[in-house]
Amino acid sequence: MASTAPGPQSRPTSSGRVALVLLAAVLVGGAGYLANRARQHVERLNTQIGTLEEALAQTTVDAEAAAQRAATAERSAIDATTSAAQSQANAEQARQDALDSDARANLADRRATDAVQTSIKAEEEARRAREEADEIRRVAEAEMNRLTEALGQIAETRRTALGLVMSLDEGYLKFDFDQAELRPESRELLSRIAGILFTATDSAITITGHTDTRGEVEYNQELSERRARAVADYLIAAGLPADLFTVEGLGMSQLVDPGDTTEAHSKNRRVELGIVNARIIESYANFPAR
Repeated sequence: MASTAPGPQSRPTSSGRVALVLLAAVLVGGAGYLANRARQHVERLNTQIGTLEEALAQTTVDAEAAAQRAATAERSAIDATTSAAQSQANAEQARQDALDSDARANLADRRATDAVQTSIKAEEEARRAREEADEIRRVAEAEMNRLTEALGQIAETRRTALGLVMSLDEGYLKFDFDQAELRPESRELLSRIAGILFTATDSAITITGHTDTRGEVEYNQELSERRARAVADYLIAAGLPADLFTVEGLGMSQLVDPGDTTEAHSKNRRVELGIVNARIIESYANFPAR
């Protein structure tokens, strides 16, 4: 049996093989081209992605820095607000303190003015009081001078700072030996004294008895007191108020003559009338002489 040659579809021809090779080459070349283009595209994408990632990272850093700056700015704003509020409060307190200071200053001024007025008033009252005291003292001094002159015509009388002292020794006032009874001539003398004392005003009278150095101390003290009391009783009986008198006995404790002669004993045996003016004492106590 004879072989049969294949038809066109059963075996490629040479030209067909070339076409296939060319087609394959084209396909292979096209695939390489496309792959290369794809690779380049991917590389560009990777580059862009890297750039984007760097930009994103930088953006993140910038955002965090911005957030920190914002936080710092917020804290600064809060601090500034707090400081402003404190400053305002301080300013308000300062204004209030200034107002209080002004009020205190005004009060101090008023008090100072009142104090000055009070001082002026007090000085004026003190001046009037001194003038009154000076007038009282002048009148009282004139009265004491009058009494000193009047009583001095009867017995030895001397002025003191606050009044006068009239000394009645044995030359004026006589007692029997060791007795406290007044003799008639002594009563006459005391009557004259009482007549003058009736005219005395604002006076207090101290009657003091004294003895000489002979005898016991206690006895002489008692005897001197009895003699002083006898003089006071006579003056009171003559009409002078009893509350004018203070009576005391000093015995031999205050001698006017320390001698041991008859004359010395006569001087030491005495009764003294101390007359003070209460107005003089008061004026000196309240407004001493300047």
